[in-house]
Amino acid sequence: MQSSDVILERLMALHPKVIDLVLDRVHRLLAALDHPETKLPPVIHIAGTNGKGSTLAMLRAGLEGAGDTCHAYTSPHLARFHERIRLAGELIDESALSDLLEECETANGGAPITYFEITTVAALLAFARARADWTLLEVGLGGRLDATNVVNPALTIITPVSMDHEGFLGDTVEKIAAEKAGILKPGVPCVVGPQEEAALEVIEYRAARLNAPLLIHGQHWHVSEEAGRLIFQDETGLMDLPPPRLIGAHQVQNAGMVIAALRALDRANGAEAAMRQAVWPARMQRLTHGPLVEAAGSSELWLDGGHNPAAGAALAEALGRLPERPTYLVCGMLNTKDATGYMRPLAGRVAHLYGVSIPGEAATLSAAETCAAAISAGLSATEASSVEEAISSISAETPDARILICGSLYLAGRVLQENG
Repeated sequence: MQSSDVILERLMALHPKVIDLVLDRVHRLLAALDHPETKLPPVIHIAGTNGKGSTLAMLRAGLEGAGDTCHAYTSPHLARFHERIRLAGELIDESALSDLLEECETANGGAPITYFEITTVAALLAFARARADWTLLEVGLGGRLDATNVVNPALTIITPVSMDHEGFLGDTVEKIAAEKAGILKPGVPCVVGPQEEAALEVIEYRAARLNAPLLIHGQHWHVSEEAGRLIFQDETGLMDLPPPRLIGAHQVQNAGMVIAALRALDRANGAEAAMRQAVWPARMQRLTHGPLVEAAGSSELWLDGGHNPAAGAALAEALGRLPERPTYLVCGMLNTKDATGYMRPLAGRVAHLYGVSIPGEAATLSAAETCAAAISAGLSATEASSVEEAISSISAETPDARILICGSLYLAGRVLQENG
């Protein structure tokens, strides 16, 4: 049996583009495999710009806390592809993944198909063959033409929509919201997180045309943090819960979407588990062991994969909640992102930024380009040849610093691999 890595590398060559947003190829392959998308446990489909993964992680913890089992599909992975596919709560094993990928490759017959499309089909095939109570699907990009948008969900969720992937989704928040709202289905309820007014109008218009009931933040449900507790209220009543285990005020809003979803699914008894038990790597994650932690010495080491202006604002807010320490960024970003927009909210929170390139990523900004973006955003910046060199420099200059590695999930994945 060939390893999944070998097969995945082969699948990368089936289409000249990494992203090509149409659904024809996915529908063709699903038909060749006898339509696994019609045989899934009830689906909860999640789209949005920021917070999809964290929301899915909390929702999975909540449903499992209520006694249910969940398949889950997320992207991208951080260290290993297997992270994208969970079968009834457990990461898919190597032999099962290799078999599925080979089966999909054979059924595809060498026809053009993108890497994300064929691996999404492999995930749906796995989910259709294994028992679970729920299938949780995170949209890869957009929604309307995303490879996951081939299902008939029981519930949809749209997390906050903001500017990102403009080259594929449109250059206004209204156009992007229209793509995200493409996951709405006739008569299927949708939980809607906090939105800019322009985005919400687009979502409401689409929902009205489909007769899809909406559960909208600020209208149908409210969430806040009060005296160290999370307070959720809707027409059913008030819930007083522990705060989310995941760090940042944006996680309070994500938690609100999760509780609204659990209520809609008649699984509110899982709300406390959703707050206490969710784990989502590289989202304000404190690293506590490994060679990079050793290189940091007495400094704190944190990791975050956010990469757009809204994520930068959320990160700045999260840093403001931590005990005061000199904070340094080690930042690497892709050239498809608004680097200056991402860094601008962080300018008042950090002492200095070290720019690095992302190893093995053709679309990385160079360390010099990252530093130039930082200076444009009002930060002082220094180039570094690697994450480890930057950490060593910071810990030598400021032994009790807070060091945050940030700017890209691809960088975060590399860090988790290097740090063991």
